[in-house]
Amino acid sequence: MTKDLSKRTRAVHAGTRRSQYGEVSEAIFLTQGFVYDSAEAAEARFIEAGPDEFIYARYGNPTVAMFEERIASLEGAEDAFATASGMAAVSGALTSMLRAGDHVVSSRALFGSCLYVLEEVLTRYGVEVTFVDGTDLAQWEAAIRPGTKAVFFESLSNPTLQVIDIAAVSALAHKAGATVLVDNVFATPVWSDAIAQGADVVIYSATKHIDGQGRALGGVILGTREFIRKTVEPYLKHTGGSMSPFTAWVMLKGLETMDLRVRAQTANATAIAKALQDHPKLRRIIYPGHPDHAQHDLVKRQMREGGTVLSVDLHGGKEAAFRFLNAISVGVISNNLGDAKTIMTHPATTTHQRLPEDQKEALGITPGLVRISIGIEHEDDLIADILAALDQA
Repeated sequence: MTKDLSKRTRAVHAGTRRSQYGEVSEAIFLTQGFVYDSAEAAEARFIEAGPDEFIYARYGNPTVAMFEERIASLEGAEDAFATASGMAAVSGALTSMLRAGDHVVSSRALFGSCLYVLEEVLTRYGVEVTFVDGTDLAQWEAAIRPGTKAVFFESLSNPTLQVIDIAAVSALAHKAGATVLVDNVFATPVWSDAIAQGADVVIYSATKHIDGQGRALGGVILGTREFIRKTVEPYLKHTGGSMSPFTAWVMLKGLETMDLRVRAQTANATAIAKALQDHPKLRRIIYPGHPDHAQHDLVKRQMREGGTVLSVDLHGGKEAAFRFLNAISVGVISNNLGDAKTIMTHPATTTHQRLPEDQKEALGITPGLVRISIGIEHEDDLIADILAALDQA
């Protein structure tokens, strides 16, 4: 499908493979293996499989291939590999390319599981990891050195929504020959053009906005065809982190409505941030789309809009945050995000609870911080619900 079509159109049609029956909705090929016409055909396929030839579901599947081709078209990537979860994508992308003695530079502001992979898993096998304040280009420049193998960061950090300058960091990394890996889940394929801005590898938790309806775990790694097929695929097909055909079908259905959902969620988030401005119960509101955000100019340049997630920091710390959460009636308390439902979580005691207190403080994960993933409910209902809950805080 040609790139001159809009992302919304490609999200509905790109990568479609129809069987001899001409189905409208993509077929689910629930099979772990494939039959060959002859022993010679089996031998030939194991030597080199064609684009419509498959060996084993861990290696590839027609339904999974449709999802990979569709998301690659949206992202402007040459190829993609779909994984069993978002963290399978993060760990698979990093572990497949790194060896003992390699050096990685990473932003410190990361999701807890990403920090675990970098701090605990990679270092266990001899990879050196240097952490920096991702918003400070001088720290990136000082940490990246000749021979640095990779840089890694979340384009919008979880949960304090710091925005990393993809183009500037990529330029510094490429000068040293390093590969740039970006976890792009908060930015979404709707608002981000990370590859066009310099990223080499883009990673999504498809569990979030791509599914968008809380049904299935999934992830995807996007990049050049050489990186995906020569580095990522051999590692993941042998270690077993591939996506199931049924999950791929769920993600295909999610992609069809993702653009509509994300735009509605972003409009709601913008309205809520405006309604909460200067609220006396709040120490601060963090929303990249709000003019008061420290990196608002970068947000407008890099994403155009502020995305679907905002965070609020309540006076009164954990006790006030818990009273607020327990008073919510429209939203729900959970630790997912990017869902059609509004979801709230208290990062200090859930997603980032394992971090030492000094690291939480350094990252701005205070006892009063609540992350709110905005859904597609009516904005008036969400604003009324949040304001009423704040009265109880």
